[in-house]
Amino acid sequence: MQTYEGTLRDILQSDIRIVDKISRYIVRHKGKNLRPFIVLLSALLNGKATENTYRIAVTVELLHTASLVHDDVVDESELRRGFPSINAIWKNKVSVLMGDYLLAKSLISATETGILQVMNTLANAARQLSQGELQQIQKVWRQNINEDEYRQIIRNKTAALIAACFELGAISVAAPEEKVKAMADFGEALGMAFQIKDDLLDYH
Repeated sequence: MQTYEGTLRDILQSDIRIVDKISRYIVRHKGKNLRPFIVLLSALLNGKATENTYRIAVTVELLHTASLVHDDVVDESELRRGFPSINAIWKNKVSVLMGDYLLAKSLISATETGILQVMNTLANAARQLSQGELQQIQKVWRQNINEDEYRQIIRNKTAALIAACFELGAISVAAPEEKVKAMADFGEALGMAFQIKDDLLDYH
């Protein structure tokens, strides 16, 4: 994890003052690092972590963080993990642009691995994240949702990225295709359970 955190700081460095300032704020107040930890765990279960493993771990965290920054703007959230959100400090315009910047950084970092499968997996996860958010907004407007629709939303919003983390970790150490698929399937199941449990906690 120390190697990962060093890689994260290196990739986030910028010569644009406001970007550098917000990036340092993000690093200081980052969460549990669940998704990068999963990438590293998956790699270690299937081989030995490589330079690409650490780059990919950063890539998924940047994508996840970009989605959170945009979510806070959409939800008008003032807090994130108990601290002022980026839009609470720097307002919506800067927050949207910073989210775009983090997403771009994530995609660039993926291309720098030189592995097409990494780029495809990450791009699909990004698409599903956006799709899940839009599906959820639509259902909130209509105020009706059935179990199948709920499962589809959480599959896109949460499970897809966790599945991608398990898949990408295995890809980074050149695991056989059947292992890569098994890791992705396990990640999706874990992501579904994770989100269901999280939603249940909202009722207590």
